[in-house]
Amino acid sequence: MIVAAHSQPRSWVDGAIRLIEADARRSADTHLLRYPLPSSWCESVDIALYLKDESTHITGSLKHRLARSLFLYGLCNGWIGEHTTVVEASSGSTAVSEAYFAALLGLPFVAVVPASTSASKVRLIEAQGGRCHFVERPDEVYTEAQRIADETGGHYLDQFTNAERATDWRGNNNIAESIYQQMLDESHPIPTWIVVGAGTGGTSATIGRYIRYRRHETKLCVVDPENSAFFPSYAQRRSDIVTGSSSRIEGIGRPRVEPSFLPDVVDRMESVPDSASIAAAHHVSRVLGRRVGPSTGTNVWGAFGLLAEMAANGVSGSVVTLIADSGDRYADTYFNPEWLSAHDLDPTGYAGALSEFERCCSWG
Repeated sequence: MIVAAHSQPRSWVDGAIRLIEADARRSADTHLLRYPLPSSWCESVDIALYLKDESTHITGSLKHRLARSLFLYGLCNGWIGEHTTVVEASSGSTAVSEAYFAALLGLPFVAVVPASTSASKVRLIEAQGGRCHFVERPDEVYTEAQRIADETGGHYLDQFTNAERATDWRGNNNIAESIYQQMLDESHPIPTWIVVGAGTGGTSATIGRYIRYRRHETKLCVVDPENSAFFPSYAQRRSDIVTGSSSRIEGIGRPRVEPSFLPDVVDRMESVPDSASIAAAHHVSRVLGRRVGPSTGTNVWGAFGLLAEMAANGVSGSVVTLIADSGDRYADTYFNPEWLSAHDLDPTGYAGALSEFERCCSWG
C-alpha cells in the first residue's frame, strides 16, 4: 500500500521560495561603516570601529535576515502552505519583517506582542499588512501565539526557538560571512572583537559558530540590558533564570533564557545599564547625523569599552558591531525627554563617559 504525504503542494511552495529568493536578489547587502574615531588619540595603537548598518534592509532592521530565514525554514519543512495563517511572538521589529514576507506570499500574519510595544512599531507591523494581538504580560506571548496558530490551523514561526536553527551559520551570505567579506581590504580584516546584543540569541549563535567554522581569532562579546536573563545565566552557567520583567531596551534582552541563545559560542558578556544604552544611542546619532535605535547604543557602549581596553593594553585591531535599526522608530520614546523621565531613564549621567572616551580613549 502506498500512502501519500500530507505535505503542502510543491508547486505553491516552489513559487513561494522563488519569490523570497528573488526579493533577496533585488536587495543589496547592508553597508559596513567605519566609525569616525578621533585621529588625535591612541597614536600608539591602530584601532578601528565598524558599524554594520542593518537599518538599510527594506523592513528597516537586523530582523529582516531572521524573518527571511524563518519563512524559508517553515516552507522547506512543509509547515507553511498556500492558506497558512502565520503567527509570531514578538516585541516589534521581527514582526515588522515577518509581516513583509507574509504579504509577499499573500498570507495572513498575526503578531502577538506585549501591550507595552511602542505605537510606532505597531503602525509598522500594520503597514506591512500584519495584525497585532496584544497581551498584558510579556511572558504570555509564547503560549498565546501557539494558541492562535492551533486555532487557525496556522504556523507559529517561534523565533525564540528557531532562530539558531533556521539560519545557515556556515555561510549563504549570513551576517557573519557578510562582515568578513566587507572587511577584506581593511587594515585589520579579521576583527579582534564582534559585539552584538541578544534578543532571540540567533545573531550571536550565527556569528559565534561562523567564527569557529572559519577558524578566525575573533572573539564574540554579547552585550545585555537590565532585566534580561541572558547575562546572569551566562555568569552563573544556568539556563533556568527568569527575571520576571521585560527589558526596557527594545529588541534585545529577554525575561527568560531563550532556546536559540548558545552561551558556549560566546567569549564574553557585558551587562549595560539601560540609561547608558540610551546615552550611547544619542551620542552615535549626533556623530552620524542620523538617529540609531537603543539596542545600537547598547552595542556601541560595549564596543567603546573594548576599544579602550585594547588601547590600554597596546593591542591594535578592529571591532565590529551593528546598527540594529533606525532611531526614527523611537522618536516618541527613547528620543523623547518626557518619555525617558516617565520611565526613570536618565542618559545624562553617562554622556560624560562617552565624551571622555572620544577625547582621550579612557573608559570607566
